[in-house]
Amino acid sequence: MTDSPALDVLLHATAAPPTRLEPREDEAELVALLDDLAPGRSVRANMIATLDGAATGPDRVTGSINGPADLRVFTALRALADVVLVGAGTVRQERYRELDLPPAVAATRRAHGRGDRPALAVVTRSGDVPGALLDAERLPLVVTCATSPRVGELRDRLGDGLVVAGRSAVDLRGALAALAERGLTAVLTEGGPTLLGELVSLGLVDELFLTWSPTVVGGPAPRVLDGAPWVRDPLPARLVQLLHADGVLLGRWDLHTASQDARSQLGSAT
Repeated sequence: MTDSPALDVLLHATAAPPTRLEPREDEAELVALLDDLAPGRSVRANMIATLDGAATGPDRVTGSINGPADLRVFTALRALADVVLVGAGTVRQERYRELDLPPAVAATRRAHGRGDRPALAVVTRSGDVPGALLDAERLPLVVTCATSPRVGELRDRLGDGLVVAGRSAVDLRGALAALAERGLTAVLTEGGPTLLGELVSLGLVDELFLTWSPTVVGGPAPRVLDGAPWVRDPLPARLVQLLHADGVLLGRWDLHTASQDARSQLGSAT
């Protein structure tokens, strides 16, 4: 963390935060700034995009467009999550492994009433999960549907770590309910764009953390939401926080409250 840049707090909607967050090994200040959700199930999404809207670089992964500033928020959000929910395609492309936090950040996580690390939950209709995860010391949760061709194999390998939600496709509402029954109510999804598109189209995302990388890549890269149908009415968002470092902007957007307010205003107008 010592090589990470300081984060300038340009906006914070609900309180008077520090104006500058210096990097710390334990990231206690940044974690505290983000730990203000109301009790109950919450779903946060954390994504990055270039100035021209690409969710990846030309190498099809985020590593070529992210950097130290983004990593600070990425780590702090994981410190507050019970479970990190990721689509299997992103798990394969980004080469996910067991989730770990730096020891000092893990201590901050414990100070906020959580265990050493978040669980990893992989969403897959096909049941295709990298062998490196299935052979890991700490097995992931796998979320799939009843007709997955690998459901039997996964049940044998994972036991209670298998979450079956839906018959011919993964029922994301049912999946979140099943995770909540396990006590995993603070959900952080890191995509990819297809999974996030499905979650947003179902109205299941409460907050979107979006980093704008000061880069332009062109090409046919996906947006941060990809493959989902049009949202029937444009989904409003309320800016909660805006951080900055070295040209990188990191925005925190409230999707849940803003959409509720918009529906309420529409109802009163009619």
